[in-house]
Order: sequence, then structure tokens, then C-alpha cells
Amino acid sequence: MVFSSLTFLCVFFPAVFLLYYLLPSMPAKNTLLIISSLLFYAYGEPVYVLLMAGSASLNYLYGLWIGRAGKKKPVLALAVGTNFLILGIFKYADMLIDTCNRLTGAQFPLIRVSLPIGISFFTFQALSYLIDVYRGQVKAQKNYAHMLLYISFFPQLIAGPIVKYHDIERQISNRTFDLEETAEGFRRFIVGLSKKVLLSNTAALAADAVFAAELAQVGALAAWIGAVSYLFQIYFDFSGYSDMAIGLGRMFGFTFQENFNYPYISCSVQEFWRRWHISLSTWFKEYLYIPLGGNRKGRARTYVNKLFVFFCTGLWHGADWTFVIWGLYHGLFLLLEGILPVKRLPRALGHVYTMLVVCAGFVIFRADTLSQGAALIGKMFTGLPAGRDTMGFALQQINPLLVLVLVICLFASCPLKSLRSRLPGRWEKILARVGNPSAYVCSIALLVLCMLSLSGGTYNPFIYFRF
Repeated sequence: MVFSSLTFLCVFFPAVFLLYYLLPSMPAKNTLLIISSLLFYAYGEPVYVLLMAGSASLNYLYGLWIGRAGKKKPVLALAVGTNFLILGIFKYADMLIDTCNRLTGAQFPLIRVSLPIGISFFTFQALSYLIDVYRGQVKAQKNYAHMLLYISFFPQLIAGPIVKYHDIERQISNRTFDLEETAEGFRRFIVGLSKKVLLSNTAALAADAVFAAELAQVGALAAWIGAVSYLFQIYFDFSGYSDMAIGLGRMFGFTFQENFNYPYISCSVQEFWRRWHISLSTWFKEYLYIPLGGNRKGRARTYVNKLFVFFCTGLWHGADWTFVIWGLYHGLFLLLEGILPVKRLPRALGHVYTMLVVCAGFVIFRADTLSQGAALIGKMFTGLPAGRDTMGFALQQINPLLVLVLVICLFASCPLKSLRSRLPGRWEKILARVGNPSAYVCSIALLVLCMLSLSGGTYNPFIYFRF
């Protein structure tokens, strides 16, 4: 963890927020945010803060070079290659060496360099800036402080959402204070924190127990408990962090792209990817899929492009073949949906199909090895009848708190506003009248619950920190 959660909530953020609104000018505010962001990152990564700052400096210079170059494509290729080389050394080198050793029997030593937190996020943001300059969508940034703030801004530095440069360029130099936006940002931050601390962390206990167990202990019931718990854990972990980042951004005058749009109500895998990790999906679409030709060069080329994009999507998530297979797995279902009439299925049936595909996919994503992932998926569908040991292990994971949290997760995964609109008119009007005040009262109550949970030193991992 970069800062302990309580330190962030009680010391770091209040101090930065207060100073931010006391400073009179935008350059002073930006300077404060840069210093705060570097301190935030350096608290947990004292060495790698130099890497992150160095990436900002290098890409600042590359941007100026691309903006002035007569032949821009070779400069862009060099800049992109440099960024991927840095990312490859720190994130993928050991994966490639280990794969080579396994395939050839060689014994090349692993580099064993620790993974800098959030390196994929700030690298992709830098690439978005360089490509935008190359395309002429934005001018090369001459103010180094603006570039450094774009790369290092602490609310979304660690786990996104990925902010494309052309979406935020004007906000860096021109933001206004709005009390209503600030209040709404604070409420959004608390909602995200609650998703993470109260929901994701509780689901994680059951998921981790199942994935850490011996396969002989796991029957169908335990496998489903682990799979469903992880399904909710990863969603509320990542969407919770995205909500916190978006909320903090609004409090400082920034507007970030939404990163999730209720993906678990999807009725196809294609729809799921329009709703899941939107900033990553749109990044790959804008900067990889369309430049590769998209769907403009025939069906076969379209299939190849989609599979390559999802290969990269899987690889982006982690330096392990489980992530690559997870990406290709989703890519294959997208191709199948282009051939089979999945969209013609009744909505309920399409939803069941999608959630089975997504849930099984996340088992592969979470598994330590491909063989473990395949075995657990097999247990989910063939793990009956259950023996005494497997049933006993499954029942050990079920407790009232887990059941309550999973029920809350189920409802929180749906757009409650649309459910409210289906209530009888009288109740819908009552909820509409009390909605705003009650939302802030509930937010304060949730904040207290989160702080009590964090002060107890409960289990508190952030899945997406490693990406």
C-alpha cells in the first residue's frame, strides 16, 4: 500500500485538500498537487518515484521532439519503443526468461526486479500523450509541470482510470471551484471506499480460502463460493478504486472518464467489455484496434485484430500466462458472438450465458496456474456428488457476514435508479425527495464504518496495485 488507508484519510488528503483551496493561483495549486503526488508515490516506492518522474521527463522531451520533427513517425516509433522497453524490463522480463527456460531447458537467471506500482497505468497515459501529439490532436506540452502533473496525479496514479491526454489537457491549466461538485466528489469517494473496504475485502476472505485450498478439498459448492466471491471481489475492488479516483478528481476540479457501467447486467461478452474497465477498453480501441485496421479490412483481419487486442489486454493485466489466456478467452467469445446469434437470445438467457462466461474467466484470472484454473472450473460443473470433507470445507466458508455481503454485492451491481423507477409511484416520489440528503447522511455513516474497519487492521489488499 502506498499510504496506509487511515493515514491517507486522516492526514494526507485533508492537508492537501485544505492547502489546495487556500492557494490563490492555478500554478500554485498545480505545484501543490505535483509535490503531493510525488510524496504519495515515494512513501511506498522511494526508489521508483524516480522512475515515474523519469518517465514523465522522457516523454515530455519526446513530445517536444515529435511536435518539431519533419518526419514524425520514426520519432514516435522510438518513443513508443522506449516506453515498452521500460515496461518490459520491469514487468515482463522474468516472464519471458522463465518461459524460455521452460521451453528450451536453459537456465537463464531471472532478473527478479520488483514491479513498480501502477507502471502500466502511467506508461499508457504517457503513450496516449505521445500519440495525440503525433496525430495533431493536441500540441506538444511546453510546460513541464503540466506534463508531470498529468503523469503523476495521485488520485488515479496507482490504479487508474487511464486518463487520455486529450481528455484532460484543458483541465490541467483551467479549473474552477464548485461547491456542489466538491460535495458530490466527496460522496463518490466514500462510496468507492465502502465498496473496497466493506464489500471487496469481505468477499476476498472466502475467495482466497478457496483458491489457496488443496484441490481435493474443493467440491462444486466450494468452487462456486470461491468463483462468485472473486467475481464480486475484483469488481468492487477495482470499481471502488475508480470511484475514489473520480471522486477525488472532482474535488480538485478534474473530470475523469467513468470506468465501469454496471458490467454484471450485460447480456453478451461484447456488452460486458463496453461496461468493464472502460478506460482500458477505449484506450486499446483508440490507439491499437483502429490503427491496426479495426473492422475495415475484411472479416479475417477483423478477427485477427480482435484476438491481438485481447492478447494485449490480458498481458497488460499481469506477467503471467493465466492473464494472457484470460484475455484470449474473452477474445474468442467475442468472435463467436460475431458468428452466432447471441444477441437474439432472450435477455434473461443472454445474461446467464454472459455471467457464466465472465465468472469462469475470472477463475482463470485469479488462479495461480492454468492447471489450477482449469481444475477449479471443472469442479464448478462436475464437482458433484460432494463428499463429507468437501462439503465441510464449503460450509466453513459460509457465514452470515459473507451471505449478507454477497446479497448486497448482487444489488449494488445493478443500476438501482432503474429499479427505483419501477416502484409504485408513491414510493418512487418519496425516495426522489429524500434521495440527496439521505445520500450524504449514508455516506458519513459509511465513512465511519470504513474507518472502524481499517482501524481494526482488517484484510485490505488492492488487486489492481500490481498492474
